[in-house]
Amino acid sequence: MTFQAPWWLLALLAVAALAAFYVVLQRRRQKYAARFTNVALLGSLVPRRPGWRRHLAFALVVLGLGAFVVSLAQPSTEVRVPRERATVMLALDVSLSMQATDVEPSRFQAMQTAAKEFVDILPARINLGLVSFSGTATTLVPPTTDRQQVSVAIDNLQLSEATAIGDAILTSLTAVQNFTSTLQDAGEAAPPARVVLLSDGFSTVGAEPEQAIESAIAAEVPVSTIAFGTDFGTVEIEGQEQPVPVDRATLEQIADETGGSYSEAASAAELEQVYADLGSQIGYTTEPQDISPWFVRGGVLFAFLGVVLSLLWTNRLL
Repeated sequence: MTFQAPWWLLALLAVAALAAFYVVLQRRRQKYAARFTNVALLGSLVPRRPGWRRHLAFALVVLGLGAFVVSLAQPSTEVRVPRERATVMLALDVSLSMQATDVEPSRFQAMQTAAKEFVDILPARINLGLVSFSGTATTLVPPTTDRQQVSVAIDNLQLSEATAIGDAILTSLTAVQNFTSTLQDAGEAAPPARVVLLSDGFSTVGAEPEQAIESAIAAEVPVSTIAFGTDFGTVEIEGQEQPVPVDRATLEQIADETGGSYSEAASAAELEQVYADLGSQIGYTTEPQDISPWFVRGGVLFAFLGVVLSLLWTNRLL
């Protein structure tokens, strides 16, 4: 919880002083009673008081005053709300290494399932595009709010040779820039953008990842990366088993230098969780929500209850 006008909290010192003054008055009464040696006569002169109930009534009023003071400080709490607008490019590795079955049923099938869940996670107003890459990178779906179009394209992905991670980032940036230009031509402001790239191997062709990093930094577009698969995956190429480990270092470098996030997933369940976390980061933001009315209501309730109890028990306001 945070406060928009925290200086009002200084008024709590006055509330604390009032409570302290009440305690001092009670002690003075006790001392006066102790000096009166004729206890029987004192009992006939001073009416019986409700004891702890009187203190309870006063305590409720003090709590009410404290709640009122806190409400003046404008307390607020962070709430999670969907982003109104954003552009996300999903870049998926469709190189032959995705045939590896170290992730059940295969890296490729697990990726398709999790990617479609990611499509469903994002809020409806976020524009989502799709790039697939192997030896080359292709924009299959430009940024759009049509989730069905993206899901169908994911279902129709085809595997091919080689891995062009640098080209995948550059192609995604181009799709973002084209979409942004279209919005600006229509007089709309450009929404924030991000690339989410999944790969299971080393970049073997195309632009160097370092070149793509520089372009992403210049465009101010963070690239979040997912290293998918294990170090023990293999695929059969021309009758021979070939190891297909994950290049974690490059993917982590891309994320770190562009301001994105880096994740690792070695199973279908882990990949789904990574996508869920990314969907939460990209699709939602936190905004302060004023909760001072709750403290006003609490203050009224405590003060009213304290006054009512005092009238019932002592026939006095306090």
